[in-house]
Amino acid sequence: MRYRGRGFGPRHGHVGYGRVRSVPAPDVAALLVELERADPVAADAARLAVDWLTGGRPLAAIAQIDVCEFLWYTLPLRIEAGDAERLGIAHALGRLLRLGGMPRYAALCLSGTTARILRTYRLDGEEAGLAACQRALDATGVLPPDVPELTWSTIMGPEELAAHNACSAALELAIVSGELTPASGRDRARLTTRWLLAPRPELGGDTWLQRVHGERLNRWVLGRGAARRALAQPYEVRLHAPVPPPEGSHLEPLRWLLELGVSGVPLTRRHNLARAVAIEAADRFGWRGPGGRTPRAEAEVPELVTLHGIARAELRALRRTGAKLVITAEGRRLLDDPGALWDAATATLAAPGHGGADAVLHEIALMILAEGRPLRRGELAARVAAIAAVDDPRPDPGAHAPRASRLVARLRRRLDALGLRARPSPGAERLTPAGQAAALAALRAHALRPRQYLTPR
Repeated sequence: MRYRGRGFGPRHGHVGYGRVRSVPAPDVAALLVELERADPVAADAARLAVDWLTGGRPLAAIAQIDVCEFLWYTLPLRIEAGDAERLGIAHALGRLLRLGGMPRYAALCLSGTTARILRTYRLDGEEAGLAACQRALDATGVLPPDVPELTWSTIMGPEELAAHNACSAALELAIVSGELTPASGRDRARLTTRWLLAPRPELGGDTWLQRVHGERLNRWVLGRGAARRALAQPYEVRLHAPVPPPEGSHLEPLRWLLELGVSGVPLTRRHNLARAVAIEAADRFGWRGPGGRTPRAEAEVPELVTLHGIARAELRALRRTGAKLVITAEGRRLLDDPGALWDAATATLAAPGHGGADAVLHEIALMILAEGRPLRRGELAARVAAIAAVDDPRPDPGAHAPRASRLVARLRRRLDALGLRARPSPGAERLTPAGQAAALAALRAHALRPRQYLTPR
């Protein structure tokens, strides 16, 4: 289970957008004094809870999602207390919030949902408790959903956290006002998108999406290693805006294979592309079999093997039906929408995985290729290994070379499969203009990816 919240413990993001309040909240200290007169023990428990909940912010700044995350995540996992004490802390906070004119939030503290989640942690363990927490948060309707424009991170920087807070507060206001219901997933996504894309006066005219993207891009530029950072620095400006599809023809091998899928691509008994398809691909795109001869099977054309894998396994644009490979609904969508095809295809050039040494070497190779100048044979892998060696010195200066060569070969096969690398000239290699744009688009997709906690399977 991976909890999809916004970070754990007290949060200090941007506040004040659409808070649902009927009356101004009294000072916390005054509320605690009032509660202490009636019940000193409850006042001590409420003081502990409110310190965790607000992190020093005014009580008026909290939103429903803050209360939910405190009750269903922080309280059971971060506060040292017995089971009965935790429930007492929740009830004490509810009494404080009721005194402060926040009856909806007080009701959450006193609810059966909170009692059930705390009991789940106690009886069934942390993973079951986190799953119950996630279900309850989803049911509130105030957790901003992932939308096509943005997949939320599980590790958020200040700007993304502020955007998430603002979107959550907008959803809460819409639910309380009757504009939408918690179960209305489509309406929640629509409101989240609108909130992310609307220019905000308090952000100097920026949108929240621009702020989140800017933060992610800056974080990527400043990633590990001084040598890699120096290479990435110019790309902060180059990748600021989306990279549009270039004018003219591009991605021709992928278009060709998807168009064949409309009528069906014949397969062999082992479900490889038929020999006639391999021969046509080799003739059309200048791909050759071993020794430069006409290929006898798909396996003899590495570019075609890679293209088949991209179209079928990664883009899910083709599927097998009997002895044929046919286009899927997603494949038809990509064929009909050049922008969507460009975005999907260039994303397959991005670094494999979410991080690690392989991803770093892969993005270094993309940055070098995106510079646009011709490279001598072997120069790309050598430069990638040299940059990696500066940032990760080892006793053996050639330790990075084999890994760099392997990843560069993988990237080269993908570029060739999509028709993005210029025909090799004697002793040199370079990208086509479309290939250079595709490298930039892949780098941008990688830089703007959400940061996620990685959990072992």
